[in-house]
Amino acid sequence: MNVAPKDKNAWLWIPFLYFTQGIPYILVVTVSVIIYKRLGIGNAEIGLYTSWLYLPWVIKPLWSPLVDLNGTKRKWFLGMQLLISFAFLGIGLFLASNSFFIITLAFFWMAAFASATNDIASDGYYMIGLTQKKQSFFIGLRSTFYRLAMVTGQGLLVIFAGFLENQYGDNTKAWSVTMITASVLMIGLTVANFLSAPKFEASTPTSSEKPAGFFQVFAIFFKKHQIGVALLFILTYRLGESQLVKMASPFLLDELEVGGLAYSTEAVGTIYGTVGVIMLSLGGILGGILISRDGLKKWMLPMLLSLNLPNALYAILAISQTTSIYAVVGTVVLEQFGYGFGFAAFLMYLIYVAEGASKTSHYAIATGFMALGMMLPGMLSGYIQEWLGYDGFFIWVVVAALPAFLVLRYLKYPADYGKKTVESNE
Repeated sequence: MNVAPKDKNAWLWIPFLYFTQGIPYILVVTVSVIIYKRLGIGNAEIGLYTSWLYLPWVIKPLWSPLVDLNGTKRKWFLGMQLLISFAFLGIGLFLASNSFFIITLAFFWMAAFASATNDIASDGYYMIGLTQKKQSFFIGLRSTFYRLAMVTGQGLLVIFAGFLENQYGDNTKAWSVTMITASVLMIGLTVANFLSAPKFEASTPTSSEKPAGFFQVFAIFFKKHQIGVALLFILTYRLGESQLVKMASPFLLDELEVGGLAYSTEAVGTIYGTVGVIMLSLGGILGGILISRDGLKKWMLPMLLSLNLPNALYAILAISQTTSIYAVVGTVVLEQFGYGFGFAAFLMYLIYVAEGASKTSHYAIATGFMALGMMLPGMLSGYIQEWLGYDGFFIWVVVAALPAFLVLRYLKYPADYGKKTVESNE
């Protein structure tokens, strides 16, 4: 079987692949929060049960060697994308049932496991299909389309649901139609990936392409240089954001009497789906270009700052409780740009940690720890918010960012890693 050369058609398949990767993630971990909020579930329950949905991303390293050992990455991600489509259809069809919370959570779990497996295969495909210098160059494009997908889910689909809420006067029916629409979108994206993704792997991988063995994959990973410090950094990089992301939408949606800003579903979707998408794209693309030009070391601290400093603006909104559209949009502009810009460094560092044999599995292990760093704080976020109120909660979110800066002082990695002048090792 003929296989495509590295870097082939990267401008075509990277946007489709990472847009498809982002859609199920944002629907499972963030839009599920909005759905349950609009259907009357409390903040504590939302924070607890939707944070458990991070678990598949945490434990995905347990089956990542199976993706390496069996079949091609392309076959894996196409199969998982199709399964996600059916899971979203199930959510749409069962939202109107009496036991909707339990049943839809089960479908969200199905989508979460399929999405985590899709991530393993997609990220492995990215590393196999590109040389190292192209990996750093395209990290911004990859991150941008992933974030575009998240804004599409958190923005456009939420706007659509808000419009249907007003049309139907029935939140359940509105979200049912929205999730069925999401299923159709996933099917279309699966077809687009089938048509655009080159075949970089042979159907039967050679022995040199396979991991040494299931358990040896883990042993090699945990023997990497400075792995303890690296994992601590991965766990704390998004410690503040992991809590903010769960409570940001409830904050905008909640009534003024309980400390919220009383925005409509449609307004929240519009804010994220317009200015949010533009600033997120600019931040992600700029981050990738700068790392490709100067290397990771120069931009790690500025990007970590850009990821966390905008969180203070949520605290200001909560303390002042201003409903000014300019203040809210301004907060989202800076947050989304900072997120896109700051996340580029994080992704590049994860690729660095995964370097070497079994990089697909090792990247899955690294991102599993990343997901753990999102899941555990997120599980407590609703309880912390109810205890401290929105103003105290967002102040706490700002403080929670500090550990990552302390760990960064001890982190060691090549200063020019990802720089475009560095020749590929592959």
